Amino acid sequence: MVTFGGTGVMLLGIGVAGVLCALLGLALARPLGWVSGFAIVGFVWSVVVIALVTLVPTSPDTGFVPAETRMTSCSWDIGGPAPDGFWILQSGQRTLNTVLFVPAGALLVLAVARWRTGWLLAPAGLLGLAAYSAMIEITQLELARIDRACDVTDVIDNTTGAVFGAVLGLVAVVVLRPWRHRQAKLRQR
Repeated sequence: MVTFGGTGVMLLGIGVAGVLCALLGLALARPLGWVSGFAIVGFVWSVVVIALVTLVPTSPDTGFVPAETRMTSCSWDIGGPAPDGFWILQSGQRTLNTVLFVPAGALLVLAVARWRTGWLLAPAGLLGLAAYSAMIEITQLELARIDRACDVTDVIDNTTGAVFGAVLGLVAVVVLRPWRHRQAKLRQR
C-alpha cells in the first residue's frame, strides 16, 4: 500500500507552489506592476495552499476507510462539534477554517482592483471562493480515503474568512493603489 499525506507533504507542496508562484509573480511584475502581479499569484498560491491543507490526509498512514463507516452526508450541525485544536493553531478548528481563507479574500480584491471591472470581479470572486469551499467539503465527503469530514460549518467559516479578507484587501487597495503602474506607463508615452 502506498502511503501519502501528513504535515511534511503539505509543507512540501506549499513550498513548491510558493516558489513557482514567486517566479510567475516576477514575470507578471513588469507588465502589471509589482502589486498586481504578486497579488494575482498570491491569490493563486493561497488557493493551492487551501487545497493542500484541506485535501491531503493529515496522516500518511490513514489507510482506507471502510464504506460502512464513512459518512454518507455532510454534517448540518451548524457550529457543532469540532476538534479543540489543530497542528497549526492551538485555537479551535473553526478559527483555522476562517483564517485559512482570509489571504485569498484579501489578495483577490487586491488582484482585481487594478481594472475598472474589479468592482464586479471581487464579489464574483468571493462567490467563487464560497463555491470552492463547498467543493472541498463535497470532495472530503466523497473521498473517504483522505479521512476528512464534510461539515457545512466549514463552508460558513471559510466564507466568513474570505469576506473578512476582502475587507482587509480594500484597505490594502487604498494604501498600495495597484492602478498607479498603469498611470506611470501612460505618462511615459
